[in-house]
Amino acid sequence: MGFVALGAGSITLSGLQIGWLPTIDSHEVALVLLAFVAPLQILSSVFGFLARDSVGGTGMGMLAGSWSVIGTIMITTSPGSTTRVLGLVLFFVSASLLVPIVAASLGKVLAAFVMFGAAVRFGLAGANEITGALGWKQVSGWWGFGLALLALYAAFAFEIEDTRRHTVLPTGRHDAGLAAMNGTLQDNLNRVVHEAGVREQL
Repeated sequence: MGFVALGAGSITLSGLQIGWLPTIDSHEVALVLLAFVAPLQILSSVFGFLARDSVGGTGMGMLAGSWSVIGTIMITTSPGSTTRVLGLVLFFVSASLLVPIVAASLGKVLAAFVMFGAAVRFGLAGANEITGALGWKQVSGWWGFGLALLALYAAFAFEIEDTRRHTVLPTGRHDAGLAAMNGTLQDNLNRVVHEAGVREQL
């Protein structure tokens, strides 16, 4: 759900950035981000933490916040305008996504790739917001299309994996990520006592 929402947000914003959608449609794009993308990613974040997947919970939560900020600023400013405030926020989010990216790479490479793509996408969008340069806007838009395709593939691969109870399409699972799918019940319970929410202190 979170990856589908990421793809939808990315491709919609890309349509505006590369000119497939007219600038006057920016408020409608903002509504898509606020009413569809952000809520689904917030929900994905909550269920990620409830499922004890701090990587998914953290990554989706940061993405949800980013789309909310982008949508809110777009809907409250004139179409086509840029703002350095949003640029700085996007730069910080881009750098902060390194936290779940590194953590995801230790078990689920595909999820790490998607979050890396999102980090680059927000970094490029941030550069456009700060400089106002058309080049950054175009690069960010085309990168966003690639990210949307990657996110859609990830959503499909993980959904098929969950339905079939084994990996069908490549997801890059290894170590703990592989043990989560193929290990025994005891393998999955061994470290539970040391996880946040079970151990005495964070």
